[in-house]
Parts: sequence; structure tokens; C-alpha cells
Amino acid sequence: MTATTNGKGTAVNFDQKTVRVNDMDVDYFELGSGPLALCIHGFPDTPHTWRHLMPRLADAGFRVVAPYLRGYNADLPPDGGYQVGAMVSDAIGLHEALGGDGDAVIVGSDMGALATYGAIDLAPDRWKRAVTMAAAPHGVLADAFLDYDMIRRIYYIFMLQTDTADAILERDPYGWLKSIWDYFSAGYDSTEDMEYLQQTLAKPENLWAATRGIFKARLNADYHLEKYAAEQAAGDGPFQVPIRYLHGTDDGVFPARLAKAADGALGEHGELKFIDGVGHFLHLEKPEVVNDLVVEWVTAGSA
Repeated sequence: MTATTNGKGTAVNFDQKTVRVNDMDVDYFELGSGPLALCIHGFPDTPHTWRHLMPRLADAGFRVVAPYLRGYNADLPPDGGYQVGAMVSDAIGLHEALGGDGDAVIVGSDMGALATYGAIDLAPDRWKRAVTMAAAPHGVLADAFLDYDMIRRIYYIFMLQTDTADAILERDPYGWLKSIWDYFSAGYDSTEDMEYLQQTLAKPENLWAATRGIFKARLNADYHLEKYAAEQAAGDGPFQVPIRYLHGTDDGVFPARLAKAADGALGEHGELKFIDGVGHFLHLEKPEVVNDLVVEWVTAGSA
């Protein structure tokens, strides 16, 4: 991401760097200086999803770091672990490796939100504030998985457990992933994001890891590594770290009526806000609205 736009047609340069975490070289984009602001993307997107937010956080006085999730990263995890607990471990490891302190903040969307919940639950002293988007804490999601409408919406997770997924990914992987974008956020033009995604998952091993690898570990504990057991168990809430959860009223995968249950899981320092008229990728659909809500929250109480 040497050059992209901030949503207003203005070019923004991001530095691409690498840091060693959990025995792998993690690639990330960086902008600004100050306390660490770690921004973790979800499925099926890339760190480029933060192209609108990064300049705003940098202007607010943060060193903004947007890493690739394991699986999407060029250096695949040598332990083969793709469970959420491994991503929690990566988030905490990035805080450590990048010299983060107690003034660090963390922002996560979708799968990145799940990593965020675990990171602030397991290591609350590392984070001053947190923002999550489009995915509720683990306990809320577990209950939602029992709802028929939710099951219908997350068909792709169940499909990725089967051999049918291999046929789809071999025949037309990016056509299928484009349909996921359209399903998650109806009406959003994902052309630019799909270009980034195709570049990121160009190697077959990355395409497999970001789809089959991650989602097989999402539902099947047989793919969980014991060394991430503590990280895997974290993230239900309530949380000590002040957290704002943002959710689109038109989210195509996680209906807003079910997301309301997150309000009780965030804790006394938590807050749930719905964004009207947007879907799953709310930070891309209404970046100015979401950016304001993120910056307002993570800078609250700052001198």
C-alpha cells in the first residue's frame, strides 16, 4: 500500500514493514507516530480495508499499524494454526514486538474483532481502549449460531468445511469471494478491495489458508492447537478495557437484531452503536461516520 486514497481523492503513502511474531515474519502497513493503534482486518478483506481510517488515526497522534492476518500473510504460520486463539496471540505478540505500552489502542473488524476481544480480555493492561465492528463477542456469536436466519446467512462457513469448497475455489475463487462481498454489504462497490484481495491471495497456499484453513479451525476443535488454549478461551466479555462496538443495520451476515445482545456482553465500560444504512463493511461504506466514531472513542480521556 505504497499509495492509495483516503476516500477524498488524496494520495496517502503507507510504509510497508515486517516484524517477527510467533516464529513468522508478519507484514504490515504503518502510518504516523505516537502510541500504537493496531488495526486488524477480517474476512474476506486485507489491511487495505483500513485505508480511510489510518490517516485519521495518524492525525490524531497514533502510530497506526495494519497487519495481515495469518493465512493472508506472505509468511504462513509454521505451526499451521489458524484458530481465533492464534490470531489473539498474534495481536498480543504484535503489541510486544512493536513496543506498545498501556496507551495502545486496538481496532478490529469481523475476524479481527474476534482477535480484539481475546486480546483485551487476556491482556487488558496492554490496551487503553478498543473498537470492534461487525462481529460480537464469542458468547453472543455462539448463541446467534442457533438462530435459523443466522445459520442461513453463514452458509459459507459450513460450506468451507466440505470438499465442495475445494471445487469452488479451484473453479472461480474470486468470483465466489466477490459474491461474499456483495452478500455482506449489498450495494457497496468492492472493485478496489477485490483487487487487493486477489494480490494478497494470489498464491494457492494463501487462498487455502484464508478460506479453508481459517474456517475449518473456526468450527472444528480438532484443528485447534493446545498452545493457544488460553487465547482461544478468552473473548467472551465483559471486558475491563473500554470498548465501543459498531454494527451496520443492514449487515448481510450478522443481523442487527441479534447484534443487540452484544450490549450486555461488553461490560460497564462498553458501548454498542448501530450505523444506519450500512452492511458488514461499515468502515468502507460510510468511512467518515465510522472514522469519527473510532477517533472519538480512542482519544477519549487523552490530554
